[in-house]
Amino acid sequence: MSSDGVNEGRRRFLIGATSAVGAVGAGFAAVPFVQSWQPSAKAKTAGAPVVADISKLDVGQRMTVEWRGRPVWILRRSPEAMASLKKVEDNLRDPQSAESNQPEYTKNEHRSRSDHDDIVVLIGICTHLGCSPLYRPEVGAADLGSDWLGGFFCPCHGSKFDMAGRVFKAVPAPTNLDIPPYYFMSESLIKIGEDGEAA
Repeated sequence: MSSDGVNEGRRRFLIGATSAVGAVGAGFAAVPFVQSWQPSAKAKTAGAPVVADISKLDVGQRMTVEWRGRPVWILRRSPEAMASLKKVEDNLRDPQSAESNQPEYTKNEHRSRSDHDDIVVLIGICTHLGCSPLYRPEVGAADLGSDWLGGFFCPCHGSKFDMAGRVFKAVPAPTNLDIPPYYFMSESLIKIGEDGEAA
């Protein structure tokens, strides 16, 4: 049988073009499938734990790390700041942290793990309307009153918190500053977002 009239070059071009279009179509079909393997937006927002190195955190200093899109403060308190916690209890709304959002192992006077009671870990967002309070460690600050023993002050609506993040009475914030789950991996490393084995 004669193959007269068949253009072999055109046939190869059409086969190649059809194959290319098919491959592109398969790629477009595969994209949603592959994307379904990625974590959801909700999972990304949930955030993974973060590790903070506190080896250079001096007494009285505060550092900030980010966890779940929120600032987390780590504060190494001085002996004077620790002593002030008992002195301000009568002025606090929830001195025993009964209504606070925090792990059970931090429900104590210091609001910290008992093996490192000078270190407090707080979510740096006011529990009133979500502003970020200022760290005001100076005792007797003129604008906060002569009885101010140091702590956190929210400039948005005037809420005050002591050096353990406990809220004062008669301010807009309804509860103490939140405490995330955390544990000490070593003397200088804190993992925020997990309780650890010895919660």
